[in-house]
Amino acid sequence: MKKQLLALAIAAVATGAAFAQANDTIAKAKAAGKVVMGVRESSAPLSYTLGDGRFTGYHVELCQRILKAVVPTAAVEYLPVTSANRIPLVQNGTVDIECGSTTNNATRQKDVSFALTTYVTEVRTAVKATSKIKSIADLKGKTVATTTGTTSVALLRKNKRAEGLTFTEVYGKDHADSFLLLESGRADAFVMDDNILAGLIASSKSPKDYAIVGETLNVEPIAIMIRKDDPNFKKAVDDYIKGAIKAGELNLLYTKWFMQPIPPKNTSVNLPMGKILTGLLKAPNDKPAEEFNK
Repeated sequence: MKKQLLALAIAAVATGAAFAQANDTIAKAKAAGKVVMGVRESSAPLSYTLGDGRFTGYHVELCQRILKAVVPTAAVEYLPVTSANRIPLVQNGTVDIECGSTTNNATRQKDVSFALTTYVTEVRTAVKATSKIKSIADLKGKTVATTTGTTSVALLRKNKRAEGLTFTEVYGKDHADSFLLLESGRADAFVMDDNILAGLIASSKSPKDYAIVGETLNVEPIAIMIRKDDPNFKKAVDDYIKGAIKAGELNLLYTKWFMQPIPPKNTSVNLPMGKILTGLLKAPNDKPAEEFNK
């Protein structure tokens, strides 16, 4: 009986240790010798692929620097995620840190945690330059594309200017697929974050053929996503971001990825830093989108 009780006690301790480690990203990374970074394949200039398993972008490079400082001995493994699976993969421990284009909102904060905001985007509409669509009202009777797992069309429907509008919704499996719907004429408009729209246009076959138009549907803080209930890792990530802001590192990264030519086509997204993000660099926070849109 004593041996059985001892075995049960040892098993309980082991289970408890495993559970604790699962919620401690730094300990998990040190034990495994690796850390898994969730990345996007078509969210330029924040996070995108160059092919052959290579990923780059503003948030990818920032996360690379964070991980080098926080878990320097851990190898970085890149795992492509989508709008639909990114949160579950962080929740179940498959992904340790998600470095893509995820909006920090109140609903998502119930399931995951977000680092300090490092980008702010406005949800707008991309159209063909020859299109007569200039505003939300012009979408009446049109086909509107967005990406599965995102909130863009829902925001459009909630907008006061869209009251009474009827339009057809089509969905791409990722941002590149959604842009293809616009490019091929299967959609008249593509509603998404302006930085993603600008990145896709810049890397398209003919950037001059497209325009970003219409009213801002929503202001969205974009942040690095991590597991919930891991205060040590969140503090380490936030502390690095604060240091990067103070040292001017974040400004340099922004200029590199938003104002200078970027691979693979060496074209510039040309999106100057907005007033909201400029203000956040003076007073960093991790507030959800709802706080920005009151």
